[in-house]
Amino acid sequence: MHQTLAILTFETDGQGFVEITDDVNSWIRATDIRMGQVTLFCQHTSASLIITENASPAVKRDILRWLDLAAPEGDGYEHSAEGRDDMPAHVKAMLTGNAMTVPLADGKMMLGSWQGVYLVEHRHEAHKRYVVAQAMGD
Repeated sequence: MHQTLAILTFETDGQGFVEITDDVNSWIRATDIRMGQVTLFCQHTSASLIITENASPAVKRDILRWLDLAAPEGDGYEHSAEGRDDMPAHVKAMLTGNAMTVPLADGKMMLGSWQGVYLVEHRHEAHKRYVVAQAMGD
């Protein structure tokens, strides 16, 4: 069994989704690990990782609307030093998660036909985000 680790860097344009599926699969191919698993971990508390449908843009819009309803901006938060979107971004990241493990086969993630891996930016401003990727297998 082999393992390797890297930190992948992604630029966001502010609140929304950045599909990282192809970037992760490219990195996996470069590791020469054909069968095993990859763990992805977002190193931020106001961004997150999800697997969701990659065909209909409406899915991503609906998710963003749902998250805004679940954690609206407003004056109801004690933590507001970094702006009105900061604490809601922490709650949204907590709800969606910061890590995942995906099985690998033939040197790529075993995602379903309509699945993609996304970095979700919960802040309004653009950010540079880091995702730790660890692949293990043969």
